[in-house]
Amino acid sequence: MNLGDALQTLSIVIPALDEALNLPPLMKAIPVRELRSAGWETEVVVVDNASTDGTGDVARSLGARVVLQPNRGYGNAYRAGLAAASGDVIATGDADLTYPFDALPQLLQTFTMNDVEFMTTNRLLSRNRAAMKPSHAVANRALSRLSRSLFRNAVRDSQSGMWIFRDYVWRSLDVRSTGMAFSQEIKNSATTAGFRCLEAPIEYRVRSGEVKLNALPDGVGNVLQLFKHRFRRTARVAVLPAVATCSTEDIAPAPSPRVPDTVSAPPAEELSRA
Repeated sequence: MNLGDALQTLSIVIPALDEALNLPPLMKAIPVRELRSAGWETEVVVVDNASTDGTGDVARSLGARVVLQPNRGYGNAYRAGLAAASGDVIATGDADLTYPFDALPQLLQTFTMNDVEFMTTNRLLSRNRAAMKPSHAVANRALSRLSRSLFRNAVRDSQSGMWIFRDYVWRSLDVRSTGMAFSQEIKNSATTAGFRCLEAPIEYRVRSGEVKLNALPDGVGNVLQLFKHRFRRTARVAVLPAVATCSTEDIAPAPSPRVPDTVSAPPAEELSRA
């Protein structure tokens, strides 16, 4: 990047409930200097979702901007964080060290090379099998299959919590979930709204610290939300042009807006409504 080039602005929004111990390695993993070299001016927004372990103080001491959300809930946390984010592009991920924040330069390259507006990620790959409990993997696949069936998109991992999107995408969506269903709802809302969407495979890592997921009630809540969301939709959306996915470890700079032929990429994952 030339020094005279204007930097793009990136907000990394991270919901956090009692994640004080995980924040130091997480913040260290965010490659701010590499992102700046690639043309991104970065802010980190940590949403303290009524933590009791000093999460907000730790995040602040590490240079993050802290947003307090006293109403607990995954969706509630994201609503507060996204409202506070100032970047033209927003990236997200959980604070439990499962998501590869260190891969953001490559993921952002995929995002910009393919000229998409909303990019989600797929954790449900064979190479990530050891990082997720078998029961959780089965449940994730079942929910994703149901979601694809109801919304007729190609999202393979409806529950992934790492997304990259233009800020105007969020402002135009009607996402109502206050809990864990927020993750599937934002994807289904983006694909049915007609935005250019993409799903990219990522590395998924073993969780550090206490598991916050309540498998049975969260799973039931997600199923109910899928049906409620499906039947409140009123508009049909035109099919979008297909775009290609690219694995994070294989991405290389290229002048073309598509993944270069030398890259070993999985089949295209076009996410729009059929």
